[in-house]
Amino acid sequence: MTLSLFDIRKQLTFYGSYHTNPINILVHIFGVPAILWSSLLLATRIQTPTFLPVFRYTFNEYLSFDLNTSAVVAAVYLGYYVILEPFAALLYAPQIVLLLLTATAHAHHPDGIRDAIIVQVISWIAQFLGHGLAEGRAPALLDNIVGALVLAPFFVHLELMFMLGYRPALHKQLQNDIGIEIAKMRKAQGDKRRLAEKKAS
Repeated sequence: MTLSLFDIRKQLTFYGSYHTNPINILVHIFGVPAILWSSLLLATRIQTPTFLPVFRYTFNEYLSFDLNTSAVVAAVYLGYYVILEPFAALLYAPQIVLLLLTATAHAHHPDGIRDAIIVQVISWIAQFLGHGLAEGRAPALLDNIVGALVLAPFFVHLELMFMLGYRPALHKQLQNDIGIEIAKMRKAQGDKRRLAEKKAS
């Protein structure tokens, strides 16, 4: 089980099987980065681990870095992505750094926390609507909350890269794996429905 956490095919097959509808994927392309940004902002309010030295650097009004809980979370996310798919993770690094720096800077604004909560609420509503109305399947977080929350930003990043032609062999492989996973899911649902109908009759 532990090894599968670092198997990109297994991880993306799990997450991808919940995201096959183009509309739902589009919702996630915008919603997931917004959730990550606002989560990093809210995490600035969590006490910084005592083993970390105090370090702060302000680039300008909109970009700021603190060695705090948000920075640790961003580093853990990026480190995990590097293990999964190193080159794609390096291409993702500027995005997560930008999210971190802008979230940290905005956290110092008087309305920072309020804004983060608003972004969270709107983004999560959009995610659930995307799943309920377009995908027709509950979000992945209801089956594996940690895996879904950690993997979501990288999945969105890879979806965009696949659209641009990144590693077509891996993309095709994942599409096949996801198709098999969805077929298994539909079969299980069909078996469950037939069993319920049999009990009712």
